[in-house]
Amino acid sequence: MIITKQNRRTIYENLFKEGVLVAKKDYNAPKHEELDVPNLEVIKAMQSLTSKGLVKTQFSWQWYYYVLTPEGVEYLREWLHLPAEIVPATHKKAARPPRPAGIRAGGEGAYRAPRPDREEYRKKEGGAPSEFRPQFAGVGRGAPRD
Repeated sequence: MIITKQNRRTIYENLFKEGVLVAKKDYNAPKHEELDVPNLEVIKAMQSLTSKGLVKTQFSWQWYYYVLTPEGVEYLREWLHLPAEIVPATHKKAARPPRPAGIRAGGEGAYRAPRPDREEYRKKEGGAPSEFRPQFAGVGRGAPRD
C-alpha cells in the first residue's frame, strides 16, 4: 500500500515517542483514534514493520497492540534522524519518589522485634493428642470411587 511520506513520518514519530501503538481493527475508519492518519495506513505501516521484525504485534478484542523492539528503536532513530540520547517512553527508567523520613527501610513484611505481650500466645502447650490421625479420604479430587 502506498502511504504518503508525511503520514508515515507521523506514524513513526508517534511510535518512537511512545514505544507502543494501538489500532482498532477497523479498516474503513476515516482516521486513527490518536493520529490524523487513516486507520488502514497505520495498520499497514505497522504490518510492514512487523514483517521486518522491528515491531511485535499482539491482537486482542479487535485491537492491534504494537510494541517496538530494540532493533526497531535503532531503525526508527536512523529513519527519523534522531540522536542516541532520545529514547521511547517505554525505555525510560521511572524515577522513584524519595522516601518520607518517618518510614524505615524494608517497609511491610520486614523483620520486627519480638513483642513480649505475644509470648504467651506462642507457647506450644497442649495441642492434638499423639494418637490423632486425621483421614482425608472421600474429600476432594482424591476421593475413592464406589
